[in-house]
Amino acid sequence: MIQPFNDEYFMKQALEEAKKAFEVGEVPVGAIVVSKDQIIARSHNLTERLTDVTAHAEMQSITSAAEFLGGKYLKECTLYVTLEPCTMCAGALYWSQIDKIVYGASDDKRGASQHSGIYHPKTEVVHGILENECSELMKLFFEERRK
Repeated sequence: MIQPFNDEYFMKQALEEAKKAFEVGEVPVGAIVVSKDQIIARSHNLTERLTDVTAHAEMQSITSAAEFLGGKYLKECTLYVTLEPCTMCAGALYWSQIDKIVYGASDDKRGASQHSGIYHPKTEVVHGILENECSELMKLFFEERRK
């Protein structure tokens, strides 16, 4: 039987969230949290709307997923995010003890991969899923801002 729910499927869902951010003038980062093939949290950047530098898509998803699950740990969960988490978000993901993080585009300037040991030792990290689509949305956003 073909498994319709895979990393690419869920990254497409995160991309839909990123597009929502783009449409309202937020940096287009989208995130979802999945537990047992069910999306339990959806979010996108809200830093401008909330005037809050911590309102990244990942932070919003962590909070929403924890509320859904009724606890602070996101064990047996996967975060899908269109851009590599920053160090702030990586720290929050560490404390959530999330099982897996999947991101699309790398962030060579602010991404957590610039620091070793930043994720929980039991967290699996996968990168490059729909990388081109995720990168193109970011490039388009910043090109439009420079006009």
